[in-house]
Amino acid sequence: MPRIPATKTSEAGLFLKLAYRFARRRYGAVPEPLAVTAHHPGLMRAGAVHELLVERASKRLPSPVRELAVYRVATRIGCSWCVDFGTMLQKHEGLDIERLKQIDDYATSPAFSEQERLAIAYADAMSGEHVTVTDEQVAELEREFGREGVIELTYQIALENMRARTNSALGIVDQGFTSGDACRVPMP
Repeated sequence: MPRIPATKTSEAGLFLKLAYRFARRRYGAVPEPLAVTAHHPGLMRAGAVHELLVERASKRLPSPVRELAVYRVATRIGCSWCVDFGTMLQKHEGLDIERLKQIDDYATSPAFSEQERLAIAYADAMSGEHVTVTDEQVAELEREFGREGVIELTYQIALENMRARTNSALGIVDQGFTSGDACRVPMP
């Protein structure tokens, strides 16, 4: 149970009820981070708009590269909600979620491409207690993905750090998106 309870639909105003309805249709359930953040309507709205704009803008990187980097952050920070939700999103994008079990061995596992290894290593360098990104690492990423790709990857990793740290601080844990217990999200 989160440290701050989710805002119930019965407590919601019109805008929040619409947001919950949109989330239920899109994900099969209201994501708990949204329901907890709803205690601060201005930040909830800002976060929802931000997430939609980031999703729309993030088209430079190959989807598996972006999603694996984001997933790696979730595992590094230890956000079970982000791991659960991220796995569901990858499944719906048609990505191989079985290889997620090998994420800790990404550097040597044949399940990951060279591009994916570079992105996961970058996620590691950005997600520790201290940022350990090097000039050489960014130069290699720029050769592989271009400047727009490096900016997109950096932004996505930083955003997932914020999500994962926020959820962890508020005690928001996995919601059952991948198990189907909490949500039965139909495949697109």
